[in-house]
Amino acid sequence: MAFGDSLTAGYGLTRENGFVAQLSVWLQENGTPGGVPVRLLNGSVSGSTTAGGARRLGWALDDAPDALIVELGGNDLLRGVDPGETRANLEKILTTAAQEGIEVLLVGLIAKDNYGPDYRTAFNAIYPELAEKYGTLLELDFFGALPASKADQVPYLQGDGTHPNAMGIALVVADLGPKVQELIGEVLQDRD
Repeated sequence: MAFGDSLTAGYGLTRENGFVAQLSVWLQENGTPGGVPVRLLNGSVSGSTTAGGARRLGWALDDAPDALIVELGGNDLLRGVDPGETRANLEKILTTAAQEGIEVLLVGLIAKDNYGPDYRTAFNAIYPELAEKYGTLLELDFFGALPASKADQVPYLQGDGTHPNAMGIALVVADLGPKVQELIGEVLQDRD
């Protein structure tokens, strides 16, 4: 299950161009460990903060996913939410996943200097530290596959300059795909 915000919900995109649909195609084309069939669920909600994610996790788990791709924190970042609060909310999600025996791929975001260097340092430490603490897989930056310069990102972003377009999502999926294969492999190991 993709469990995130607008970035994985498919904001501004047709369904077939969204993250979940493109990742499904990528997995079909590139294979899964043991060739197991995989059904991806979209448990993402546009506008979700980490607090919203922590609140809605229970009903999302009613779909009984074997694994979660947790991509939350972008809206916290946009609103300047205290990094301690973001960390605490993500910890609630990861603790619940661990208690339920659900494997996790934690997908982070990188803070710029909008709120100053102290905020940036605190925010950017959240994802690697939590991944280590909870033994989850980690993708440090959802946008890591996009060009580094904002100007070079333009062809891969929607008109708002924030959300990836279909081409941008294709780059993200190609970058995250191997980690998702690894996540599937961990689920299979748990079953052995």
